[in-house]
Amino acid sequence: MRQRDERTITRGGMLRALIGGAVVAGGATVAARGGAEDVLAAPSHALDKRIMTFVLTVELVQAAFYEAAIEARKLDGELLQLALAVREQERRHAAFVQDWLKSDAGPPPRTNFGDKLSSPDNFLKAAIDLEEAAIAGYIGQAAHLTKPTMSAAATLVSVEARQVAWLRDLANVSPAPRAADPPRKPEDVMAFLRDKGYLA
Repeated sequence: MRQRDERTITRGGMLRALIGGAVVAGGATVAARGGAEDVLAAPSHALDKRIMTFVLTVELVQAAFYEAAIEARKLDGELLQLALAVREQERRHAAFVQDWLKSDAGPPPRTNFGDKLSSPDNFLKAAIDLEEAAIAGYIGQAAHLTKPTMSAAATLVSVEARQVAWLRDLANVSPAPRAADPPRKPEDVMAFLRDKGYLA
């Protein structure tokens, strides 16, 4: 049985670790619609829009993943409970970002999850990979947002952290294996989604 300290996660502790990782990472990498590039720029509304466009793509892929998993009818018990709960959360995240972007929000991406939904084990592994990629993308960009936008994004990333902790617990691995997670650039996250075939 795992020790209690491995299973005990607080929202504040996880959020501090996530945002701390973003600040330590340094540099500025932002995603433009349809691509990404490295820039050195102070936080601005224009930069916020580019980062939030990237975030919206990731959130829409996540929402589509859980929707497809439920429709595949391979899950039951707590895994199905998780998929239903997280689908709703990801839908709300996507709606929040779409509302923030307003007319700058693009259409939903085309997705394809293939055999990742063919069994509960495949779903669980794919869900962990997807959630951790999303969190790493948030971490990589958090420090480059203006303060009001970072405060709004922080309310989303704390939920993403609890989602992956739940998934990892169901996979019987530590839900909090590190004090702080490493960041990933938007282009790396997008490459991951394309390499996995999630983005058609």
